[in-house]
Amino acid sequence: MKIEMISDVICPWCFLGKRRLDKALALVPEIKVEVIYRPFFLDPNIPPEGLSRKAYMHSKFGDRDLKAMHRPLEEAGKKDGVPYHFDKITRTPNTLDAHRLIRWAKQFVPDKQAEMKEALLCAYWRDGKDVGDHKVLAEIATSVGMDGREIMILLSQDTDKREVMEEVEHAYQLGVSGVPTFIIDNKYGISGAQEVETLVQTIRDIASKA
Repeated sequence: MKIEMISDVICPWCFLGKRRLDKALALVPEIKVEVIYRPFFLDPNIPPEGLSRKAYMHSKFGDRDLKAMHRPLEEAGKKDGVPYHFDKITRTPNTLDAHRLIRWAKQFVPDKQAEMKEALLCAYWRDGKDVGDHKVLAEIATSVGMDGREIMILLSQDTDKREVMEEVEHAYQLGVSGVPTFIIDNKYGISGAQEVETLVQTIRDIASKA
């Protein structure tokens, strides 16, 4: 079975969705599943240099109580082990380069794409790091066994930018408008950070049909 998770690093529900998918897969060890992480831009209008988190959130939500907005995520995070630290985040980055890094993890280092995705999510949501910054991305790459110096060179070039943009455009063509979205065996789509039990049942149902 192939599961393609379409998501963005700066999407908090995507972090929750990944952790829930991880838990679900652990509960169906009899089913062989390949997970591929596909790119999406939660906000395609973020400039390459990113934005101040405070200014960005104010532009989107005005004077709404952000702590109240974050509370459901924090509660869900406690249940599923997602370390949200909203207070540490000072930048809202453009994630094109983070998606390039996830792509390279699949290309260059066998079976490291999931680890790279997890490392980027933790860097942003747990540690408050700017995952649009090349130096930060090189450090994250090094932490999962990639060559940080090589990554810095690739990031300074246009390597795979077009390919990432084409994948995002493909997601739009499929009708994906919110993330996370899971595409299973190119046939079935699941939207949102579904509960672990729902994912387990869906995976088993699709496996039985196959």
